Amino acid sequence: MAKLSTDAIHGHGHRDALGSHIPPIYLGVIYEYIDYESGDAIFIDRGNYLRYGREENPTTRALERVVAKLENTEDALAFNSGMAAISTTFLWRLRPGDRIVIPMELYSSTIVLLNNLAEKLSLKIAKVWPSAEAIVEAVDSKTSMVFIETMTNPTNKVIDLEYLYKHLDLSKTLLVVDNTFTTPVILKPVKYGAHLVVHSMTKYFGGHNDVVGGVVAGSKSYTTALWDWRRMLGGILQPFESYMILRGVKTLEVRFEKHSRNAQAIAEYLADHPRIEEVMYPGLKSSPYHEIAKKIFEKPLFGGVISFKIKGTYQDAIKFLKRLKVIRRCPSLGGTESMAVLPVKAGSMFIEPEDRVKLGITENLVRLSVGLEDVEDLKEDISQALNI
Repeated sequence: MAKLSTDAIHGHGHRDALGSHIPPIYLGVIYEYIDYESGDAIFIDRGNYLRYGREENPTTRALERVVAKLENTEDALAFNSGMAAISTTFLWRLRPGDRIVIPMELYSSTIVLLNNLAEKLSLKIAKVWPSAEAIVEAVDSKTSMVFIETMTNPTNKVIDLEYLYKHLDLSKTLLVVDNTFTTPVILKPVKYGAHLVVHSMTKYFGGHNDVVGGVVAGSKSYTTALWDWRRMLGGILQPFESYMILRGVKTLEVRFEKHSRNAQAIAEYLADHPRIEEVMYPGLKSSPYHEIAKKIFEKPLFGGVISFKIKGTYQDAIKFLKRLKVIRRCPSLGGTESMAVLPVKAGSMFIEPEDRVKLGITENLVRLSVGLEDVEDLKEDISQALNI
């Protein structure tokens, strides 16, 4: 079996008559029928025919083959954003009256989407503490789906997937795992029974803050059903974006390792800083999630996102952001540039206020996506910005 970096580079499986190793950008949206009477067109490897760009695209298909290999799944479907991937999964699977269990700490757009769907479909949403034990306890015979993030956004709580695998009846409940923060470099959720794995490919897969995309990976039985929903909803990732992410994913492993090493160094630096109240990063031995992360992560790496609380108020956190010179004030993660944001005004904005208090998402909490810059330059930038 090929290793991750090899699959990232060669896993697209593209071959053509000209000998091009790089999958070209197929911009055409219509494909000629081979047999006009039967309506047959060129058959491709998912089991569908290549007829129309809203259904299939060869460049996008090459990317999907790579992602499936990286996540050790049978297949993958690429979407025009991470939220398109998630929303299509919900629309496909959830039925009126269904019950879904989620951690109370999720990307808030996912929570807002579920709240809106709950009104239309009379869904029952159980929001629980982000731990494997609480999730297992909340699942009952009426639960049709569990949706989790491998590492919560923004406080980096690590869900013990091994515990879920041992205690959930996965024959009755669909387990969907958002693996954006950890990537297949350090965690492959299907190892722990996940039925579907989703990513915002805007983040580490693309890796350069210049392309938006999403993906769902899983068995062919699930992706075949999801494909029909993607076809109807029109959410396929476009060929140019597919090409950009194909290029980015080739360096996923080396980039993610540098992100993680930089983040580890900065987390240790912040943990000893007199202006910092708390650092949330599973790579620190003091983190309550360190042992869980060591157990389920495949490498001694802990991702590129750190959250920390500045001693002081919301205004002190604002002053810190304004003083940054190298680190950018942007609401994303996983790109080459380091980016800092206040979660209460960004990705956690729509988490219920009382839940934010319980989770530790305070007004002085900063989320830092550590980029690929020189780590000493980043430390220097943080140091001067903390002189507030």
